[in-house]
Amino acid sequence: MNPSKKEPRVPASPLDRDDLRTRVSAALRAQLHRQRGTLALVGPELGPVADALADFLDGGKRLRPAFAYWGYRAAGAVGSEAVVRAVAALEFVQACALIHDDVMDGSDTRRGKPAVHKRFAALHGTEGYHGDADKFGTAAAILLGDVCLIWGDEMLDRSGMPDDALKRARPVWDEMRTEIMAGQYLDVLAQAQGDHSVDRALRVVRYKSAKYTVERPLHLGAALAGAGPDLTDALSRFGLPVGEAFQLRDDVLGVFGDPTETGKPAGDDLREGKRTLLLAYAAEQATPAQHALIERHLGDPGLGPDGVEALRGVLVETGALARTEERISALTARATTALKNAAIDAEAADALGELAAAATARKA
Repeated sequence: MNPSKKEPRVPASPLDRDDLRTRVSAALRAQLHRQRGTLALVGPELGPVADALADFLDGGKRLRPAFAYWGYRAAGAVGSEAVVRAVAALEFVQACALIHDDVMDGSDTRRGKPAVHKRFAALHGTEGYHGDADKFGTAAAILLGDVCLIWGDEMLDRSGMPDDALKRARPVWDEMRTEIMAGQYLDVLAQAQGDHSVDRALRVVRYKSAKYTVERPLHLGAALAGAGPDLTDALSRFGLPVGEAFQLRDDVLGVFGDPTETGKPAGDDLREGKRTLLLAYAAEQATPAQHALIERHLGDPGLGPDGVEALRGVLVETGALARTEERISALTARATTALKNAAIDAEAADALGELAAAATARKA
């Protein structure tokens, strides 16, 4: 399947990923501009909603659209503006997940800015609204996340891709969204149960993040191009370990990362009580005193620098940090081998390799 010849082609080189990011961002701005008009018809009160979503979507590495685009190219299809619009829709799914995740985790910031629920709580105070500002902010963020999920659907369906391509892609899209929500619930449940098991942590990694960050975007692009099961399986062998390594790197950054690069306060994941693989590994090897320290500090929203440093110490002393880094390296090596063995276009393979490196070795 090839897109319409009337569609301008997208530069194909993996070195042009900056250009792909630019095109994805332009597609998102166009979608937001159209939806701003829809909101304006409802009333001027929706202006802050449009502004908040425009600000939230103005940034990010566009990894998911990039993996989807190169999954499309891996199937031998030619790039077009229609496929760029289709894969850009993934950014709305990502926005929904992040906005809701910040509410559930009680996060104050995202990408160095106030989280959406904090932004609307501040609006409540500035405008002198009645009632509780935090409840207003939470309600607004839930609704904005839902709007993003709806707009993602619309952007995919109205991307300009042929109907048969969209029909192939829809099952992947639907399954991906279900997996995200299921994984998110597993994460919330693990925190509520105080579950430190490695098995639970790995399932959260896989379903909350890994699949929808890399594997499902690759599948989406391949489905849009009409790829068969052999290519889909090959992309899974590459994409799933990359996605898991991506999330494990994110977990490490959530504890040990530089706030100026991550955009979140140091140790925020510890304050939020996230039951990551790091914590699961630590719990396996912790002494009774270290277990007590974990239970005392993990999930404390008022955790200060001393508490953060104490938990970091446990993660290092138990070997949890080293084991996580080893797992990231092993997953990355597995993905590299799978990519070398995949029967795909060399240019697409190079681009996917670069994306994998950027996803797993990043600082923020």
